[in-house]
Amino acid sequence: MAKSIYVVLISLVFQNTSAQGTASLRKNLQEIVAGKKCTVGIAISGENGNDTVSINGDKHLPMQSVFKFHIALAVLSAVDEGHFSLQQPIAITQKDLLTHTWSPLRDAYPNGATLTLAQILEYTVSQSDNNGCDILLRLIGGPEKVEKYFAAIHQKDLSIKVSEEQMASDWNSQYLNWTTPKSAVELLTAFYTGHTLLSKPSFRFLLTIMKATVTGKDRIRGQLPIGTIVAHKTGTSGTDQKTGVTPAVNDIGIVFLPRGRTFFISVFVTDSKETAVTNEKIIAEVSRAAWDYFTGGKK
Repeated sequence: MAKSIYVVLISLVFQNTSAQGTASLRKNLQEIVAGKKCTVGIAISGENGNDTVSINGDKHLPMQSVFKFHIALAVLSAVDEGHFSLQQPIAITQKDLLTHTWSPLRDAYPNGATLTLAQILEYTVSQSDNNGCDILLRLIGGPEKVEKYFAAIHQKDLSIKVSEEQMASDWNSQYLNWTTPKSAVELLTAFYTGHTLLSKPSFRFLLTIMKATVTGKDRIRGQLPIGTIVAHKTGTSGTDQKTGVTPAVNDIGIVFLPRGRTFFISVFVTDSKETAVTNEKIIAEVSRAAWDYFTGGKK
């Protein structure tokens, strides 16, 4: 576990056609994270890579369930290559449904079931199902296959080494699955802009289930105007009861602005000694600051 639990503002890099505007956003972000007993990693980017800001943007931070977005990309790429079909049936046994983990899928089908690959992806992304995640990992060939996919598409600064089951059984293993805030935003941008990573049907499917995410209502979406569409993926660890440290409270996503515009955002709250409410509030305030920047404060 990382030893420092205090905010480290190591790298703040920004580019903008309006330097004064970006400086104002940077100031707002600094005020949000100031004094917090945690490490906060932030990356924000407008369309076409404009208006970019990052705090701790190159720092390796634990993903937790954020990596389910990465796994879904790898699985859907395999679908596009003809290895799988979204409608293919997958038998799930009771042994696949671990009990001491977050799993709406298990709650719905405690004795097992046969579901389509599309249904398992929906549980994994929209509801952050841990058993669904590991079923997908086994289907595709394990974490190493996911890493090979990202190497092939030249996406760097990420590591996927362990499953949800492994993270649950070994506290320190969650740090083996990491990315950087900037890498997360670059991946979101590559996924959404130009639709080059997946076929159009696979792209539309993944975007739809990301928009349907039910976790993290108080994070990226928390302070945005009611009705704002956000396609996102959260990640959350437990809290070490001895130290009071929460390794990960995360959210990455695409925020849909008025008039069809978007911005991309990743916020990782790492090794925090703050309350759960404060951890989520940090993400919500960062997201709101970005919204105000890109809209000029308009609701």
